[in-house]
Amino acid sequence: MEPNKQLVRAAFEAMGRSDIRPLYELMTDDFAWVIEGQTRFSRRFEGKEKVKRQLLEPLFDAFATPYRFTIDEIIGEGDRIVVLGRGEVRTKTGLDYNNSYCFVLRLADGKLVELREYLDTALVERVFGSTS
Repeated sequence: MEPNKQLVRAAFEAMGRSDIRPLYELMTDDFAWVIEGQTRFSRRFEGKEKVKRQLLEPLFDAFATPYRFTIDEIIGEGDRIVVLGRGEVRTKTGLDYNNSYCFVLRLADGKLVELREYLDTALVERVFGSTS
């Protein structure tokens, strides 16, 4: 397996055990996380620290159970990697948040530069509320 695929697999396998730290450590300081769609989370998060403070911490704080992520497939070569997978968790409001994802990642020199996330936006809205 290519080195970039191995790095990404290890980070997403850790996330599957509710450990976001390896994914965070793989990010460059100017890393960008883009969530597509029209949800309350949909936007471009710029910078590793902003991703942590404005996206990852609030999201994981909303979870009542450990987050589980299952990798269905990893596709790509070189600096472009695609991860298809499913997440499962129960929120503190008692709702199940079991979403399917397509993550398109761009790496440079073995580090994550950008992650673009595609997901079921209707489910995000139902569980976390709308943008308004």
